[in-house]
Amino acid sequence: MSKKIKIACVGEVMIELIARENAQATIGVAGDTYNTAVYLKQLCKQSEIDISYITALGEDQFSKRIFSEIEKHGLRTNLIEKRQDLMPGLYAIDTDKDGERNFSYWRGRSAAKTLFLEPCEVGLSNLLDFDLIYISGISMAILPSETRTKLIEFLREYRNQGGKLAYDSNYRPRLWEDVQTARNTNMAMWSIADVALPSIDDEMLLFEDKDEASILRRLGDAGVVFGALKRGASGPLAIGKSPCETSFKKIETVVDTTAAGDSFNAGFLYQYATGGSLADAMQTGHNLASKVIQSSGAIIALD
Repeated sequence: MSKKIKIACVGEVMIELIARENAQATIGVAGDTYNTAVYLKQLCKQSEIDISYITALGEDQFSKRIFSEIEKHGLRTNLIEKRQDLMPGLYAIDTDKDGERNFSYWRGRSAAKTLFLEPCEVGLSNLLDFDLIYISGISMAILPSETRTKLIEFLREYRNQGGKLAYDSNYRPRLWEDVQTARNTNMAMWSIADVALPSIDDEMLLFEDKDEASILRRLGDAGVVFGALKRGASGPLAIGKSPCETSFKKIETVVDTTAAGDSFNAGFLYQYATGGSLADAMQTGHNLASKVIQSSGAIIALD
């Protein structure tokens, strides 16, 4: 890809509550594609790369707080839809002694669910200005079925015009109408993804694959030729026709696995956007995720 590129990260930003001791909680701002956008921006500080976040917010105080955070991280905000009568979603995190998370969500009136829904000021045609679009299964799941179909059709045409698409299935069962809809949507997205960033747990849960080989075979049949299968502490596995051998250091002390996959995606996409190799992309993604899981919360400052 060209060094000077424009990247759009599409999805939902939520208010994050992190449970603390003595019934206290810390309020933050997070969301899967948003987390990736923030880390990608930090990595791209020395590169001529523009990153925009595409979402819908309300006009309440929490929406204003989210908008301010997006601006603070240096992401472009000119394509954020404003919905006067809606609000952002909220989620709470409890973390066990091994750093594994338990989420509780409140997103019934989430403005992000109306993204690209008419009447709107931010339409699908606005995405044609970008060289790379990054989107996730959560971004897809929260949209109404009709909007989802239009988005997939648009992305096909976008790629026909030379655009690149990066996708992470990030499967959350409760967000989907049913399993078959989730399977159909994800296979449609895998069939048009230039960069595939699935997680082994998500793929096995959704498609009931028995092992890594089954996942890679199914993705290959869908047309996926480039990316990485995230496998947590085992490190990523290359998706592609060329062999890619590399080793990954395991982190012994895990504080919080929130945004582990999101930060990996940022590291991977940074290398992809700046012309790095597949091995470099996987290593940068793994190194960044390893750092993130040693701190609490979705967003940390990188040195």
